[in-house]
Amino acid sequence: MALPDLRQRSGYLLVVVVVGHLVLISAQVSSRAGVSLLQAAVFGAFADVERGTGAVVDLARGAWERYVALGGVRDENAALRARVRDLEVTLQRERALAGESRELRRLLGLRDQSAMPTRAAEVVGASPTVDFRTVTINLGSADGVADDMAVVAPAGAVGRIVAASRHAAKVQLIVDRNAAVAVMIDRTRVQAIAMGSGERLLRLDYVPASADLAVGDVVVTSGIDGIYPAGFTVGQVETIERAGGMVRAIRVRPAVDFSTLEQVLVVMAKPTLPAPPPAGEAAR
Repeated sequence: MALPDLRQRSGYLLVVVVVGHLVLISAQVSSRAGVSLLQAAVFGAFADVERGTGAVVDLARGAWERYVALGGVRDENAALRARVRDLEVTLQRERALAGESRELRRLLGLRDQSAMPTRAAEVVGASPTVDFRTVTINLGSADGVADDMAVVAPAGAVGRIVAASRHAAKVQLIVDRNAAVAVMIDRTRVQAIAMGSGERLLRLDYVPASADLAVGDVVVTSGIDGIYPAGFTVGQVETIERAGGMVRAIRVRPAVDFSTLEQVLVVMAKPTLPAPPPAGEAAR
């Protein structure tokens, strides 16, 4: 077993001697540029290593810079999204204020045109059922509000006060099933009664059989019920059902959209009814 080990060691020694001899020769032999072959080989090897290392470092630096830049873009995008959300909220707030301002201008215009004592009120609540179509406003008896005062909006008649606490009041809408408004057809001056049905349309009752009536006719308050002042729009005739030349049913679409009602005017005085003629004139 000792003989093979000796031969193996001798082989390793021979390889080392040959390599060392080649290194010595390379160190002594110069290239055309005057640099030894050993130096050239070592420089080339280290140059390749340096080039590879530099490429790795550049790749890592580029990846890091992209990561940092991406983080900055991500933060910037988050800030921009937050800014957009803030602007959207601001826009909605401004839109709401603009709508409220328009509605207030309409109310002021209505108050100026009506020449009646009125007070502006806000709708602060509504009945949750269709059986009782009412809304609550933020004026009450402390503000001079009393039962049977009319409530109107720029679009037309809204309803009447049916209950008033100190700082709030309940308004029965004209579409409530127990509501009734004395009206007339604006085009022909034919009088009738608009009855609430608890639904979206009003029913027109007590219309003379020979009345001139057409779909699209405007229905206004007549003022003879002692609650609603004359001339306020109630709605438009939507359907007319006839049978044998007789009017069976008339439906009126209200002028006011009660689902979007926000501000109203309370008429603070009862309308003045026409005085009856003197007894002598009535007899003649």
